[in-house]
Amino acid sequence: MLEIKNLSVSMDGKQLLSDISFCVAPGARHLISGRNGSGKSTLAGAIAGDDRYKIDSGKIIFDGGDITTENATARALRGIFLGAQNVPEIPGLTWLSFLKHSAAAHAHFQTGRDLSMGEFLSALESVRTRLDIPKEWLNRSVNVGFSGGERKRMMLLRLLMTRPRCAILDEPDSGADAATQHLVADIMHEMKETTFLFISHQKNFTDLVQPTSQTVICNGTTQQN
Repeated sequence: MLEIKNLSVSMDGKQLLSDISFCVAPGARHLISGRNGSGKSTLAGAIAGDDRYKIDSGKIIFDGGDITTENATARALRGIFLGAQNVPEIPGLTWLSFLKHSAAAHAHFQTGRDLSMGEFLSALESVRTRLDIPKEWLNRSVNVGFSGGERKRMMLLRLLMTRPRCAILDEPDSGADAATQHLVADIMHEMKETTFLFISHQKNFTDLVQPTSQTVICNGTTQQN
């Protein structure tokens, strides 16, 4: 599903990753581990197409295609999802509007047809109920005034609404209580058609997820696979 080949990444002239290589099988729950500052979040952003990072060399192969030079939008439409650790607040844009535009873009890319409001609302209600998210949250601005645990639930809402082929979750356990951590792990197990790359420092959470494979990043390079 995903192959990272000799990837080196920099930001503002400073090298952050050097010669990273590993493969992720379809349907895997692949753990990216390493100490703070080792380059894990940089790797997640580079795979997702964050334009703050410059790819100096190497390739990112997704489902057999080279996406190294594609932007974040193109990668997202292909099915790459990023659940970032630090998510932006977007005052004035409600979750309902944000989710509708996102779902419509993915549906049109995948099927070539427009997503009806009825289809969208039906899917949203099903997912909202599954995650026990209050309806009133949908009319609030994206991430404004949400706690850490609430933001994780809204990340899961986005995840289930888009059903990506590959989901990169940067410390989905951070700032989340035990119940939310269990929910994240449960969703990762339920979404069998999605390949997961996740970053975590917490053994309790990784034990819940039960990684199928692992890559360790140390000082910006691959320590072991």
